[in-house]
Amino acid sequence: MDRRDFFKASIGTIGLLSMGLPVFAGENNMPKKRIQLSYKLYDLKLKHTWTIARGSRDIATIILTELECDGITGIGEAALSTSSRYGETQESVMDFLKKVDFPENLCLLEREKTLEYVDSIAPGNYAAKAAVDIALHDWVGKKLGIPLFKLWGLSKEKTPLTSFSIGLDSIENMILKVQEAEQYPILKIKVGKDNDKEIISSIRKVTKKPIRVDANEAWKSKEVALENILWMQDQGIEFIEQPMPTSHLEETAWLRERVNIPIIADESVGRLKDIAKLQNAFDGINIKLMKCGGLQEALKMIYAARAMNMKVMMGCMIESSVGISAAAHLSPMIDYADLDGNLLISNDPYHGAKVKEGKLILKDSAGLGLVV
Repeated sequence: MDRRDFFKASIGTIGLLSMGLPVFAGENNMPKKRIQLSYKLYDLKLKHTWTIARGSRDIATIILTELECDGITGIGEAALSTSSRYGETQESVMDFLKKVDFPENLCLLEREKTLEYVDSIAPGNYAAKAAVDIALHDWVGKKLGIPLFKLWGLSKEKTPLTSFSIGLDSIENMILKVQEAEQYPILKIKVGKDNDKEIISSIRKVTKKPIRVDANEAWKSKEVALENILWMQDQGIEFIEQPMPTSHLEETAWLRERVNIPIIADESVGRLKDIAKLQNAFDGINIKLMKCGGLQEALKMIYAARAMNMKVMMGCMIESSVGISAAAHLSPMIDYADLDGNLLISNDPYHGAKVKEGKLILKDSAGLGLVV
């Protein structure tokens, strides 16, 4: 099946077979519109079972989009979190995309106006909106003949190093994964079990690399969180990401006053509107395109965080090179990158931004710079 056939279905009805597989009807018989949006499910196969504090998976299903206009095609992606943490499902994403019906007189170069229309279709649905936003930005870059980083006046030489994530597993397997990640200079270790200290101390015995720790809201008690972070400080941990649940904002502020390493918000921050209330509890924010709705919102969040003297990190779900490349084009503006989702899979549908010795490498090709 070639790529054009892969994206045939866009407006058709969606059914579920008894085995749970999605069925897409063909294009309808209405006259073809000037701006066409099509989409398709795609299963990303993980190299290893991916486990965080909330759950595990071996396959991550994404929704790939194509936005066509004036003979140019932009590519986008919606990726969902483990355990549907943010309330979106494959079905809800496709249901949203089915509602996208661009006005005939719309100029896609007017990104703000275009995305205002997309945002107005329904509240929430930020991964679905990101799939349109990313495809739009890819289209604009191709239309103008420039890579996205140049659209924002950025330099590809200023991309940061990305961390490489090690999911929860047996200590033996986590150590094996650390050894497999030899080429990556920064590690991000998932914690959130009863043996967190044992995990970190065991990994510290086999590597002196900078380590970032992500608890994914796992520590419910501020006293337990404090004990863990104080101990981890002595292990040379660079920062801790989302140590406590989103509902524990006051407890996180209490925690921040008592530790000497940065605390970065992940689950606590989604969009621009969330940032101001986090200033006293967190030292920085982790922006994910799938949480905020895409590149346009992410750019606003970066500016807002800078104005509040907060550090900026960009992270990801398990994503293909579509979503990762999109975030990578904004990475010259940030402090920390955790853009390794495509490194964890074995069947990436596209190739885009690369990682060389940990550094994000952007292409000079127009748009996202994707190739099949």
